[in-house]
Amino acid sequence: MSSPLIELIGATKRFPSGSGSVHTAVRDLNLTVEPGEFAAVVGPTGCGKSTTLSLVSGLQPASAGQVRVNGEPVTSIPDGVGYMFQNDAVMPWRSVLDNVASGPRFRGMSKSEARRQAADWVGRVGLAGFEKYYLHQLSGGMRKRVALAQTLVTEPRIMLMDEPFSALDVQTRALMQDELLRLWSGSDAAVVFVTHDLEEAIALADKVVVLTSSPATVKDVFTIGLPRPRQVEELRLTEDFLRIYREVWESLRGEVEKARTKGTTDVA
Repeated sequence: MSSPLIELIGATKRFPSGSGSVHTAVRDLNLTVEPGEFAAVVGPTGCGKSTTLSLVSGLQPASAGQVRVNGEPVTSIPDGVGYMFQNDAVMPWRSVLDNVASGPRFRGMSKSEARRQAADWVGRVGLAGFEKYYLHQLSGGMRKRVALAQTLVTEPRIMLMDEPFSALDVQTRALMQDELLRLWSGSDAAVVFVTHDLEEAIALADKVVVLTSSPATVKDVFTIGLPRPRQVEELRLTEDFLRIYREVWESLRGEVEKARTKGTTDVA
């Protein structure tokens, strides 16, 4: 059998703390993601969800265990990885078109071809006609569309998404969730999507990974057997969605309560 596209085997990450001790962010993580699979990661605030993404991306090396992409150990940023952050990783002095073209240009593509591909993706994310606009001229939702086009223009095999829609209002967030599913569908890209919103995780994902309170390890993995294609707002009203939500929340709730109790103790 072929290896998963993403594989964490007993992965642990430790950081030096300000007091001279060592902080363990995640410990003994075991997780696989297949090509074309959408995995959402949920857990209490501060448990290490973003650290998990940094291990897969190669931005942080594992302190122990293994992290593999396409069967190879991750020692630097792997080829074919797109990263969408919570805050826009866009350059305000560049136009929409030139922001989207920056990734292909960085990879050595000619300016004309990079701008041609960028124009195609600007259209795909619904921003045709805004190519010459600058970021201060766009709404929050439009900026997220630019960031999504930036991520997808390089046709990544792996999409790492760190709470990309958390700052948006409810209506815009739902639109962006539908847009993400539409653009990802059929791409065969693996997605690892970190979110605090359990409804978002279930509505988008093929599986939801529940992490424990800090230091995080995998507590449960739930297969989300909801049919695709999905319309997020309609899906949330179905009995199947509510049933899955109750099941996953039962696992997550205990970890949230542990984290809250620990936080209260630390403050006291």
